[in-house]
Amino acid sequence: MPEPVPPDFRSIQLAEGKKVFFASDFHLGAPDAARSLEREKRIVRWLGSVQSEAQVLFLVGDIFDFWFEYRRAIPKGFVRLQGKLAELTDAGTEVVFFTGNHDMWMFDYFTRELGIPVHRQPQRYLINGVSFFIGHGDGLGPGDHVYKLLKRVFASRISQWLFARFHPNLGIGLANQWSRRSRINHARKPEQFLGEDEWLLAYSRQIEQRQHHDYYIFGHRHLPLDLDVTAGDGTPSRYINLGEWVNYRTYARFDGRQVVLTEYK
Repeated sequence: MPEPVPPDFRSIQLAEGKKVFFASDFHLGAPDAARSLEREKRIVRWLGSVQSEAQVLFLVGDIFDFWFEYRRAIPKGFVRLQGKLAELTDAGTEVVFFTGNHDMWMFDYFTRELGIPVHRQPQRYLINGVSFFIGHGDGLGPGDHVYKLLKRVFASRISQWLFARFHPNLGIGLANQWSRRSRINHARKPEQFLGEDEWLLAYSRQIEQRQHHDYYIFGHRHLPLDLDVTAGDGTPSRYINLGEWVNYRTYARFDGRQVVLTEYK
């Protein structure tokens, strides 16, 4: 008899030969249109390369460097990615989207047009009996109190309503200027590993003390990581950070038994 599925986990059973893929932090739109387009084309090629074996694709936040959905308008561009995602979902691949700190103002467009559910909080999955805790990672773990306050402000319905009063030409223009100040646009070198001060590592360990997950999958950190978070009972558990596609082009795949972090060449 299969093990019962915990009530707050969604269960997925992979078909023979199928896999799950995870990617985050494409930051499409940054740092400029030309380099963003080149990256978008590379991402679409990667999606094509895994299309035949992908049963589920998790896009784990900051796919866009900025996104805001007006009632009848969305940011220009990114049509190659949207077209590829439509092709995937039309062919039966399940695509799941998590908002990040750069695209938190995503609402129902992807769900209505592409059949892609959008999550704003981490979610738990049981895939082939392996447990996953998945989320973008912004605002989690110790510290970063200023951002956590700003996130509450930006996520409020009042803030969203007020921003929607701007004409798209003004609103999207202002937001693009703001996003260009982000670390992905101004980092002169790749992120550095912080050891025990890695906040998503600390967060994963906190959760693992309360409830076991085989894998914690996050983005946001912009650094590919595969770290042990095994708790006191010795049951193996790992924290995987997906990195980003400006410098690394890294993603993870799950074959039904284990997660492997790899780079797209």
